[in-house]
Amino acid sequence: MKFAGAIGMDRIFIGKHTDIAFSLLFTRISTIHYSFVYCLMEQNERKKILVSQNIGEITVEISRLVNPKCAMVLAHGAGAGMDHLFMKQLSSELNQFGIDTVRFNFAYMEKGKKRPDVPAVAHRTIQAVIEQTQSLYNGLPVILGGKSFGGRMSSQLMASTKIESIRALIFYGFPLHPAHKPGVERADHLRDVDIPMLFLQSTRDALAYQDLIRSVCASLSNATLVEIDGADHAFKVGKKDSIVHLAKKSFDYLISQHIV
Repeated sequence: MKFAGAIGMDRIFIGKHTDIAFSLLFTRISTIHYSFVYCLMEQNERKKILVSQNIGEITVEISRLVNPKCAMVLAHGAGAGMDHLFMKQLSSELNQFGIDTVRFNFAYMEKGKKRPDVPAVAHRTIQAVIEQTQSLYNGLPVILGGKSFGGRMSSQLMASTKIESIRALIFYGFPLHPAHKPGVERADHLRDVDIPMLFLQSTRDALAYQDLIRSVCASLSNATLVEIDGADHAFKVGKKDSIVHLAKKSFDYLISQHIV
């Protein structure tokens, strides 16, 4: 259960004129208490791992809880690495639901290059992080998640390689086509993915027109589509973001699939 959902229940009623004040006071105290305990529970570990001799090392950051429900390997998008604000905030919100996260840089991002890795290199990088995660979370469910490019590379890997430990795949904006160039060819491999897939898609995403992503998901028996109304590819709705909502929808989905 999300910690924030457990707070705000401590109320003391002492007369009709004081119940609101005491309710707010104890809600605030409860919030501080749970936040303090939660901070003590969380641990971040940042390190380098070797993908291969040819690809080299990449940076990995593991956000660990004392008693996690599952772990998510979380791949970044094409234009920004693991330390982008979106990735860090999403990781933090997933932690609130008891989900450990393993963020990492693709090799091109690690080397400071702008052009994304070719699929074979990206796939091997994800696989190396999965192997590292498996060694840390033996027996715990492992989820594969990705923002845009990271999700697409993750699904390509799962379409071509059977990895028993991966229980589900979550897309934080599947890039169905280049911006404003509609098409569905990028979804062809998805029919070969045999694990549950959650598509968290913005209704104003220039890289996945709403009618097309709906059609793709409807054609896949193991796909679930959740639309974020009014958001763009960055999950922004005006000046507001939807990251808390994304984390909650991810957790709800894992519950529905009996993974956590």
